[in-house]
Amino acid sequence: MVHIVKFYEQDSPLGGAQSVDRALALLSLIGQHSAVGITLSGLVTETGLNKATVRRLVLALMRARLVEQSDISRTYHLGEEAYLLGLLAQDRHGLLSQTIDSLQRLARTTGDAAFLSVRRGRYSVCLHREEGTYPIRTYALMPGGHHPLGVGAGSLAMLAALPEAEAEEVMTSNDAELISNYPRLPPETLRAHLAQTRATGVALNPGLIFEDSWGLGVALRGQKGQLVGAVSLAAIESRMKEPRRSELAQKLQAEARLIETRLAIAPTPGRHEGKPQKGNEP
Repeated sequence: MVHIVKFYEQDSPLGGAQSVDRALALLSLIGQHSAVGITLSGLVTETGLNKATVRRLVLALMRARLVEQSDISRTYHLGEEAYLLGLLAQDRHGLLSQTIDSLQRLARTTGDAAFLSVRRGRYSVCLHREEGTYPIRTYALMPGGHHPLGVGAGSLAMLAALPEAEAEEVMTSNDAELISNYPRLPPETLRAHLAQTRATGVALNPGLIFEDSWGLGVALRGQKGQLVGAVSLAAIESRMKEPRRSELAQKLQAEARLIETRLAIAPTPGRHEGKPQKGNEP
């Protein structure tokens, strides 16, 4: 999930730029909840805006087909146009295109579900799930699903890849949510698992979100060493016991290195080399 920002009401009417900023913040917030949806009251609570303002901005997003509302639950979700824009952005921000071969190979060779996740502020968001062939599966993480950084194997791998001061800031921000929503993973337990992940380079989730859902995760770094995401595997507990767990960790690490090699040689997104064309200057 992206940082949640409270937009408190002003006495003056909404200005044009302010309205755009708030509408885009709402679009991002709806995207964070798109898998299950978010209600109007939920948007009001998370933004701090009044109900009339939120409703007006959401209606504008719906007219643009960036947001749609479920006829049954009345919750809001990303719309068709948001999906199309995502496809158009894929060539420029194509992390999935650089990882899909590895995710498919991991799912095929292990039989377990393989995932790509990215960081969004103090949260982790699942971009893709590749199903394995093993008939008993865990559905603790689905595309679009989000958790505080550190909750889940891929999420923990990303948290461990951050500088210590930044990771501590993220965890402090998430402490209350961990205590409230993740009883198996209180802050002190997360910190212990974080230290272990930094020591081994592989994050382990031993059923800390759902009892029989285990996971392994490895962080991905870009050309300059920056965190770009994580790949992970999830399976029921019986499939994560040693020595198989070590074998899965080795496969994950090998695929992570392949992905990082692809990222290192991939063209840098942005303008073509050379001077900007006339009329294209910022």
